[in-house]
Amino acid sequence: MKGSIKQPHKSISLGAEGKGSAGGSPDTGYGTTIYRKYVLGALLTVYFFNFIDRTIINILTEPIKQAFGVEDWQMGLLGGPAFAVLYTFIGIPIARFSEKNHRVWIIAGSVALWSLMTVLCGFATSFVALFIFRIGVSIGEAGCSPPANSIIADYFIPAKRSTAVSTYALGIPLGSMVAYAFGGYIVSSLNGAAVAAILSSWGWIWAANALDWQNIEGWRIAFVVVGLPGIIVAMIFKNTVKEPPRGYTDPPEMQGKEPVSFAEVLKILAKKPSYWHITMGVTIASFVNYGVGQFFVSFLIRTHEISIFDASIKFAMVLAVMAAIGTFMSGYLADRYSKRYPKALALIPMVALLSSTPMFIIGYLLDSLLVAIPILMVGTMLLYTFLCPLYAVPSGVVDSRMRATSVAVTLFIVNLLGYGLGPPIIGALSTILNSTFLTGIDPSLTLEACRATGLSVAAQTACNTANAEGLQWSMIIFKCLYIWAALHFYLGSRTLQRDMGR
Repeated sequence: MKGSIKQPHKSISLGAEGKGSAGGSPDTGYGTTIYRKYVLGALLTVYFFNFIDRTIINILTEPIKQAFGVEDWQMGLLGGPAFAVLYTFIGIPIARFSEKNHRVWIIAGSVALWSLMTVLCGFATSFVALFIFRIGVSIGEAGCSPPANSIIADYFIPAKRSTAVSTYALGIPLGSMVAYAFGGYIVSSLNGAAVAAILSSWGWIWAANALDWQNIEGWRIAFVVVGLPGIIVAMIFKNTVKEPPRGYTDPPEMQGKEPVSFAEVLKILAKKPSYWHITMGVTIASFVNYGVGQFFVSFLIRTHEISIFDASIKFAMVLAVMAAIGTFMSGYLADRYSKRYPKALALIPMVALLSSTPMFIIGYLLDSLLVAIPILMVGTMLLYTFLCPLYAVPSGVVDSRMRATSVAVTLFIVNLLGYGLGPPIIGALSTILNSTFLTGIDPSLTLEACRATGLSVAAQTACNTANAEGLQWSMIIFKCLYIWAALHFYLGSRTLQRDMGR
């Protein structure tokens, strides 16, 4: 590294991590243009399966609740803390490990682990077993985003990084879409008997006779079907994606510096106020999203009295296309207008969150889905502009020696508070409001009484009404928190340009 500063990257591109030059340059990014697009597509595919396996639990809330005889607050624990706690605490050690080790290997191993754990969820014999397997999914998924964002920063120059990060973040809405649409189809259309018949038609008689298919519910099959492909993805990713030289697109003065301790990373982040405000904005928005997302299909089933398949498809419609547009749009616009409007990365989600809040409230209150769905689609497109800053800011306020750690610290906060608390709190709020509304309708009824069989028509109607309204108003209350998140994006915008060194 003591040679001319005009060629600081030359020795790096031939180092152990890079395994020889793959084309490109520090001014354009590592690898050829086509290969960079392939790598970004591969990372998007990984994140796509990440969110399929993470989100599938949301579609299966009602059948799992019935299978194990639990309440909303317990399903909130399954959807939140069961995943979030170890996911957040393990993410930082994995990120520190990936700062010095082969990131492609780490990602591939993580995909294989969480996919296997998702399959095992389908074999859970109790609520506790399912809880434990969900923890296993979280451990695997903790090894995805920190090294992935570190790799993106080496493949793509800063001027194109927000767009690349937004493309990667498309895995969230697209993976959720497939989870809802495909999961809803499986639960509604497939059961053990149907699977046995399919296996027999393929000539796999041994497989059809291997299990007691008649007693296997559709939600179990859904876990297995969405989990298995991830193992194949892990193998393809490992064998086709090259580990880039660390810091390949960083300025020459950053090359050859010693690794940074975790304490030093926190010290550097502490001096970046925009990082903390935007992290809080993202955390609040995620708190709302994860909480509402856990129960949105249940909301459609209870309030609009539609099937789980129809509810899943409508959720996919609301979430997928418009959320994907919003996610990509925020990064694209931030890159395009960053020179003219340096604060765009923070101000775009601020305006979008404020605009989407009344749309969600109106959409949840309307009786007609034909009117509500288009409103919710626009609100969702605006909402998902917050995902680009989730990765672009933590990667942009530090250099290559600490990017994975910076992203991991961000995800630690976002997931511990957002994912860990969102679902159980909205589940608890729904249970409380359910009980309150039930008492107002018929003081003689209780939540326990509503679970009993043989209720009169009037009593069952009262239980159903309170159950629907409790969840509906819980979701409306949660959506109002977007105003708080928008405030933090505004505060973060004031020092964003300075903190990112632009």
